[in-house]
Amino acid sequence: MGMALAAIIMLFAAFTSALVVRKGLSFDWVSIPMPRVLWLNTGLLLVSSLTLELARGALGAHRREAFARWLYITTALGVAFIAGQLAAWRELAAQGVYLATNPSSSFFYLLTAAHGLHLLGGIGALLYLVVRARAIAWGEQRRVAVDVTALYWHFMDGLWIYILFLLMTRF
Repeated sequence: MGMALAAIIMLFAAFTSALVVRKGLSFDWVSIPMPRVLWLNTGLLLVSSLTLELARGALGAHRREAFARWLYITTALGVAFIAGQLAAWRELAAQGVYLATNPSSSFFYLLTAAHGLHLLGGIGALLYLVVRARAIAWGEQRRVAVDVTALYWHFMDGLWIYILFLLMTRF
C-alpha cells in the first residue's frame, strides 16, 4: 500500500506542478465557478472516514452487525460522493464549462476525474470488505484488509481536501 500511495502522491504532485506552471505563465487562465455540490461532497467524504473508523471500532469490539452496517454506510457515502462529482460536472456543463473550455476547467476535470477513479478503487475495496464482512468479523480471515482499506480511504479523503484547496487557491 505504501508504494501505491507513493505513486498516487507523485501523480498528483505532477498535476500540481503542471497547474502552478500553467496558471503562472498563462494569459488565458479564467477561473471557473466552483459547483456548490463540492461542499456537500466534501462533507460526504469526511463523514465516510468517520463511519469507516466506526466500522473498525465495532470490529475491534466484536460487534459484528455494527461492523457490517458501518461498512455499508461507508460504501454508500463513497458512491454518493461519486454521484455528487458527476452532478458537479453536469452543473459545469450546463454553464458551458467543459474540459477544453479553458486551462482552469481542464485542470478541474483532470484532478476531479483522477481522484474519482482512485476513489472508485477504494469503493471496490470497501465492496470486498462488505462481501467478506462476516468472515472478517468472525475472525475467519485476517483483518489486515480492513486496516489497509482504511489507510487508503483516509488518504483519498485527505487528497480530496488538498485538491479542493488547490482548485480554490488563487496564486
